[in-house]
Amino acid sequence: MDRAKNANILLCSILVTLYIPFIRNEPKGFEDLLYSQSFFFLLMQLLSWKAIGVAILPGVISLFAGLLMWVTSLPPVRKWNFELFFYTHQLYVVFVLGLALHVGDFIFSMAAGGIFLFVLDRFLRFCQSRRTVDIILAKTLPCGTVELVLSKPGNLRYNALSFVFLQIRELSWLQWHPFSVSSSPLDGKYHLSILIKVLGEWTGRLRGSIMDISEVEQPASPSQHRPKITASVEGPYGHEGPYHLMYENLILVAGGIGISPFLAILSDILHRVHEERPCLPRNILIVWAVKRSNEFPLLSTMDLESVCPYFYDKLNLEISIYVTRESNPPLEEGDIHNVTVTSVCPMSKGCGMSGLVGTGDSIWSGLYVISSTVGFVILLVILYRFYINPYSISTWWYKGLLFCGCMLASVFIFGGLVVGLWHLWEKKISAREEYDENRLKPGTVQHHEDTANLFQKNHTSITTIQYGSRPDFKEIFGSISEHWGYADVGVIICGPPTLECSVAREIRSRNLKRESHHPIFHFHSHSFDL
Repeated sequence: MDRAKNANILLCSILVTLYIPFIRNEPKGFEDLLYSQSFFFLLMQLLSWKAIGVAILPGVISLFAGLLMWVTSLPPVRKWNFELFFYTHQLYVVFVLGLALHVGDFIFSMAAGGIFLFVLDRFLRFCQSRRTVDIILAKTLPCGTVELVLSKPGNLRYNALSFVFLQIRELSWLQWHPFSVSSSPLDGKYHLSILIKVLGEWTGRLRGSIMDISEVEQPASPSQHRPKITASVEGPYGHEGPYHLMYENLILVAGGIGISPFLAILSDILHRVHEERPCLPRNILIVWAVKRSNEFPLLSTMDLESVCPYFYDKLNLEISIYVTRESNPPLEEGDIHNVTVTSVCPMSKGCGMSGLVGTGDSIWSGLYVISSTVGFVILLVILYRFYINPYSISTWWYKGLLFCGCMLASVFIFGGLVVGLWHLWEKKISAREEYDENRLKPGTVQHHEDTANLFQKNHTSITTIQYGSRPDFKEIFGSISEHWGYADVGVIICGPPTLECSVAREIRSRNLKRESHHPIFHFHSHSFDL
């Protein structure tokens, strides 16, 4: 009855407020009285915090938090100020807590499953990001791109389509930025590489820090430490299944820095071909659109022949580069694979990133989820058996708060116990790997040093460059249809939305009008916009 009465009062106050503009014959004082009374009733309802029933005030707070997160998620706001978008989204705590206080434990339990999974993931990411990972190699390229090589444990699992979230402690303790992995998991057991295009303030300061460190002279004594860059990493995330290995024919379309994941894909395929591992791709076409020719050195971050000697005999690889804002090659252009390193950070042994989240160990992840879920049920039963029922707790918002408390306690206590054991197991495995590595002969573990050596060989036989034009996908896919014939062709796109839409539109048209002797194109997007 109380809930129905309050609802009627609220409805009447809203109707009176809407009816006021139509009142023209009544005295002005009567209109002001009606308006003040309706506004008073509406304000009282919005500020009410009922013990039995829905508490409106926490619901209003939760609503405003959700609206603020939604507004800052819009592309114009997100591109204008990424930090505003990122910091505002920390209001998810207010949103979830306000929802629990607003509706109570019973209604909140309807959405508790998804929220519980989010809490599980967030706690695991928090534990992983506490580890500081030294950057063992950092170099800047003339095109304004930074390459970072991060240390990782040998048992970390990921694939060539993965990406990581990176935080540089020397730049900001709060900002996290996503970057595609540019190295294959087969490139090296103890390192992972990413390419970062300098586009904004954060990436600009990162490049400046690397150049400043490279200019610092070596310390006079061993006790003096040379400055270094440290990072925290979340991930790697991405597809569990490497779908780039599912097709015998691959078309990789990249725009600018979008070539980064395709370098990892190409390296992964070459390693598998060289080591005779299961690998379907045999025909690969890379279509790369860049604004200027100074981005060519990005191809130099991978030495094709060192990965797979004489790969020409085993793989049909073609690279088509389109320079859109230059009509002629620059006079100083020589080998497109030649590159000059502007600065190199000092190498350090560094602590490897943690494998708690991402494409990590599925057994430990399963134990973590199961133990947290069982712990949540146990805590909920104890709460109702020894507190709520004996003391006749009936306040909705208070029971919703207790429900949230049980959810968090189960993750922190039961899940935290598994995470602690997981961490000890990781340390044991890492110590064993370090011991085995130290037993190797000097010079057998030199992958990181080889990473600093630049690729100086020319592959003009597989590379074509066109200046002053954009890729004509109608012509490209038409030529592919005639040459490759009937086959399944995987098309992977990584670039701006306009490029992705153009490729998707052409693929749709080709598949709808295809003839029996033409290939079937399968579209995959590897672009993500945060």
